[in-house]
Amino acid sequence: MIFIDACFRRATPYTPIWMMRQAGRYLREYQEVRQKAKNFLDLCANVKLASEVTLQPIEILDVDAAILFSDILLLPYAMGLPLEFLPNVGPKFTHTITSLEDIQALKPQAHQQLDYVYEIVSSVRAQLDKSKALIGFSGAPWTLATYMIEGQGSKTYQHSKRLLYSQPEMLHALLDKLTTELIAYLSKQAEAGANALMIFDSWAGALELEAYLTFGWGYIQKITHALKAKHPNIPLIVFPKGVGAYLAHLGGEFEVFGCDWGTPLAMAKDILGDRYVLQGNLEPARLYSQVAMSEGVERIFETMGKKEGFIFNLGHGMIADLPRAHALELVSLVRQKSRH
Repeated sequence: MIFIDACFRRATPYTPIWMMRQAGRYLREYQEVRQKAKNFLDLCANVKLASEVTLQPIEILDVDAAILFSDILLLPYAMGLPLEFLPNVGPKFTHTITSLEDIQALKPQAHQQLDYVYEIVSSVRAQLDKSKALIGFSGAPWTLATYMIEGQGSKTYQHSKRLLYSQPEMLHALLDKLTTELIAYLSKQAEAGANALMIFDSWAGALELEAYLTFGWGYIQKITHALKAKHPNIPLIVFPKGVGAYLAHLGGEFEVFGCDWGTPLAMAKDILGDRYVLQGNLEPARLYSQVAMSEGVERIFETMGKKEGFIFNLGHGMIADLPRAHALELVSLVRQKSRH
């Protein structure tokens, strides 16, 4: 698999490419499948439909890796927090974590309630061409904790930060519980057939350096350490969004570091490039314009060259109204410019 070879810095005929949120609303085929499900949670839990959606970008775009169609909040949902996805609002927990009692009430062994996720992984892997990789994933403890405390996405993280600075032991209790579940959850995805595992820390940039190292990155390190001990041949990808200024402080047991579009790739290469394969980081909005997209691709390859150990991706997820034709063109452009 070219994607897995790149993760381990082995020689590849071209730079592999996949895109975050590559299965989504910009694809008519996704919208058609989405209409067959009662709601988003139903789609995530439907093995047949979720498998179909996971495979669509492989069939339509010919990217080098599929990523499991799922949601990072399924784990807190399985832990007992009622979850709904509201139009124009997004995910929302109708009950939030406000006390130590709330944390103690979370269901243990919640990863065992997510058998449908592992079934989707197995189903996709069975249908996927052997040359294509399948990426399993989860949210990071800090990002999941913010959703569980705030109830939904936040601009200020007011409640989470109040807890962090006024009752740090309570936040650590929640993060510890999440970390235990995430290690088991990701491990089960690997056992079901995932070829690589990715950890998304979407709200990493909400914290100052010292707080992030303690309450964010430290827990990611615990997860990657446990996973490498159990699955040494499964490459691990970390994606802490918004922490470009902290790169010199980030290290651990993983193979690939995902760069968001706010992190200059040249800087990431200088600081991390000797230790980790980089993944990224085209600004997704560049896909609105073929010219802007081509300029962005050119700039990335000027920085990274055609060397082994680079994975082309966006610096965040596909936007719902991006032109499908431009996504197809991007894959072709990356192959053409990176072929040895």
